[in-house]
Amino acid sequence: MHLFYEPDIQQRLFLSEEESRHAVKVLRLSTGDTLKIVDGKGFRYEAEIVDPNPKRCSVRIRSVEQEATARSFSIHLAIAPTKDLDRIEWMLEKCVEVGVDRVSFIRTRRTDERYWKGKSIHLDRLEKIAVSALKQSLKLTMPLVEGLIPWDAFLENLPANRQKLIAHLENEDRQLLKHRATPGGSYVILIGPEGDFTTQEIAEAKEKGFLAVSLGESRLRTETAGLIAVHTLDLLNQ
Repeated sequence: MHLFYEPDIQQRLFLSEEESRHAVKVLRLSTGDTLKIVDGKGFRYEAEIVDPNPKRCSVRIRSVEQEATARSFSIHLAIAPTKDLDRIEWMLEKCVEVGVDRVSFIRTRRTDERYWKGKSIHLDRLEKIAVSALKQSLKLTMPLVEGLIPWDAFLENLPANRQKLIAHLENEDRQLLKHRATPGGSYVILIGPEGDFTTQEIAEAKEKGFLAVSLGESRLRTETAGLIAVHTLDLLNQ
């Protein structure tokens, strides 16, 4: 069973209260039992329980294993959040399982201001969902999850060495994502809100080097489009 922990590496560690309770009360582990711990930074540890305290479980590290090979590509999903946060949580969970490296939520001109005015993304909850998906999928590296970022600020702060892609629905010469993206790259893929990006936003993205892509003939919900984009880029590099 893979628990999640993020300490400075030392011989003896203490699990968080949540993970301690899970190990002792749910998994019913006791003194001498072994478990796997991942730190979200590419390392897995085999540990032995020293003190099965459900509030502060103590473990001793037996061995350390590093992720076998670093990926030759990275996927940064930038997506406008929907009002229904359950859908966003579902999308994040599945994208982590597939293999996303970074998820940014962007405030576009058609992001529902009546709903989002004065509100923010609940990062604590999203990070817990990402941790759970990380453990479920046996991955070792935790993706970065970022809260709401204004559209203009997002475009201005992107690194130059990225394959920049924008999925939208306007009638123009778009290529399928799987044909436009080059294997082995660092990708940034933009997914718009319900109602799509505005014509102005598409033009602004193109000025910053974004190439227009299609995710297929079906009109997809925002969260479905995000997952399809991540999955397509991941498969392109398998």
